[in-house]
Amino acid sequence: MTDDGTAAPAATSPLGYEQARDELIEVVRRLEAGGTSLEDSLALWERGEELAKVCRHWLEGARARLDAALAGPAEDEG
Repeated sequence: MTDDGTAAPAATSPLGYEQARDELIEVVRRLEAGGTSLEDSLALWERGEELAKVCRHWLEGARARLDAALAGPAEDEG
């Protein structure tokens, strides 16, 4: 756990989509609220970029699985 009570992601255990999305929402909320130092804002921005990359990875994987599932039956009929 971190000082603010949130769970710290383990280096060997990647974040799930929902975890990354929820944390990204919180990062955006904190950035939009303002009141943080430049250094803290930059750290939040960097964390947001990492979380967005995790979400993008999960969504691309889901898209690939959907595409494969949709393509599967058509190949069997041919």
